[in-house]
Amino acid sequence: MTAAASPLDRALVEEAAKKSSLVWVRGEGTDPARALWHVWHEGAVLLVGDGPGEQPLPGLAAGGAAEVTVRSKDKGVRLVTFRAGIEELTARSPGWEAAVGELRGKRLNAADAERMPERWARECRVLRLVPAYETGTLPAPDSSLAAPPPPSPASTRVTRPAPLPKLVLGRRRKKR
Repeated sequence: MTAAASPLDRALVEEAAKKSSLVWVRGEGTDPARALWHVWHEGAVLLVGDGPGEQPLPGLAAGGAAEVTVRSKDKGVRLVTFRAGIEELTARSPGWEAAVGELRGKRLNAADAERMPERWARECRVLRLVPAYETGTLPAPDSSLAAPPPPSPASTRVTRPAPLPKLVLGRRRKKR
């Protein structure tokens, strides 16, 4: 962390990441950002992936950097965007064991919950994204960062279906 980081910036990132179970991460040279489940632990975002049945982590390499966007859990809106350094934890190291302990508790729908740490050690990567707290990265930019929809041959039907007025307005009943 740099000296430019204010306590407010640190608190904003920590609270937003703790409360959200999903972050949008864009690694160097990748576009667009990907939604990834995570856990906040000891000042960093923890991710597991790149193995069978786990989330892909494209563009996230040890020693690199990533842009992390944290969303609100209840409204889904962007709360904060920050740059982070990427560390890959060595399997079965003390830091890896602590990270896997946290990640294991939050992993949903795992078919092999009992053998999950062994599978992660063999086949997956556990990454730690440490916020850089660079000057000018907090708060999030004013623009929406929304991407235009990709081109598609699909179209919206122009004419409305014939029975629609009857369904919407209902039929008037005749009085007897």
